[in-house]
Amino acid sequence: MSILFSSGKIGSIEIANRVVHSATFESMATVNGEVTDQLVKRYRNIAKGGTGLIVPGYVSVHRSGKAFERQVELDSDAIVPGLASIVDAVHEHGGKIVFQLAHAGRQTTKQVAGQAPLGPSSVGRDPINFVKPREMTEADIREVIRAFGKAAKRAINAGADGIQLHGAHGYLINQFLSPFFNKRTDKWGDSEGGRFRFLREIFCEVKSSVPERTPILIKLNTHDHTPAPGITPDLAQRYAHRLVELGIDAIEISSGTAYYSFMNTCRGSVPVKELAATLPWWKRLVGKMMLSKMAGKFDLEEGYHTEAARIMKPVMGKVPLILVGGIRHVRHMEQVLEEGLADFISMSRPFIREPFLVNRLKEGKTEKASCVSCNRCIAGMMGGEPLRCLYKPA
Repeated sequence: MSILFSSGKIGSIEIANRVVHSATFESMATVNGEVTDQLVKRYRNIAKGGTGLIVPGYVSVHRSGKAFERQVELDSDAIVPGLASIVDAVHEHGGKIVFQLAHAGRQTTKQVAGQAPLGPSSVGRDPINFVKPREMTEADIREVIRAFGKAAKRAINAGADGIQLHGAHGYLINQFLSPFFNKRTDKWGDSEGGRFRFLREIFCEVKSSVPERTPILIKLNTHDHTPAPGITPDLAQRYAHRLVELGIDAIEISSGTAYYSFMNTCRGSVPVKELAATLPWWKRLVGKMMLSKMAGKFDLEEGYHTEAARIMKPVMGKVPLILVGGIRHVRHMEQVLEEGLADFISMSRPFIREPFLVNRLKEGKTEKASCVSCNRCIAGMMGGEPLRCLYKPA
């Protein structure tokens, strides 16, 4: 049997194969952050399609950290029955599921979050909304840490098999870890250990809020691709070492930030027209000019996080590495696993187009995902549409 379809373990959970659905914002919740039948159907189909481990789109742990309208909000016990519906749908078809917990930090707006965006530091206006974040106080920081613990408990009460912390793509944990975003001079910044403190405290809070053997994973940036240095592969390696010492159960590696380098998170075509259409009318002309300059500079390189995996894996010991980043061909997936560069292969956009992809690969009906990384699905989601494949052949 192909190594891709052999079972694997993350912490205490046994996973049927080495394929992971990487978290993707779906834009399918209600405006109040409640789970919909559309969300349940999406993850039922992906589990039915043979995916071993599913990480649904990131859920907000606190209203101040909501990134988008129609994002699931896990700041109330009222959401638990809805989450349980997703869990039951995945378990019904033999899949495992962990919920990704996130706080947007500065990557949101007052309209969405209900208050001025928060960040580790009040430095610079973001290039998308031109908003300057409010620097978090000690009380803000403690409140958010507690919110992660409460959200983790709710997710486990809904039946989830584990928790993933979102420490990538420029969201709040990533912001505290990154020298580009975190300019604090107190114990929450000022040094590598200080910048790691926020994540360490969240990990400990989550750990104490869930049953003892609950797996805790993280999605971690290996490169921020920010205008000035942020997280680099060498710094990410040192953070990975700290996480292993803490007791993390798996690390999924990624890169890029939503506001400064979003095309590094989803390499491929730049859908200029579609992305520009998601902007307010007064931003569209400038936005289209900026997007046009990006076209052709982010073409998909299959396995574009593989070199980062070579740096990260040696310090991780027996902790599994989950590799995301444009891997499309089954033979490429097998090579990565056979070489020991990763323990699981994670995909996102291919499941938008083909929820039954894993079974098709296993049955030999195809040798690769049919996703062409046109990124129109991302543009549609950013425009408030439910996530779906929008590829149109030329």
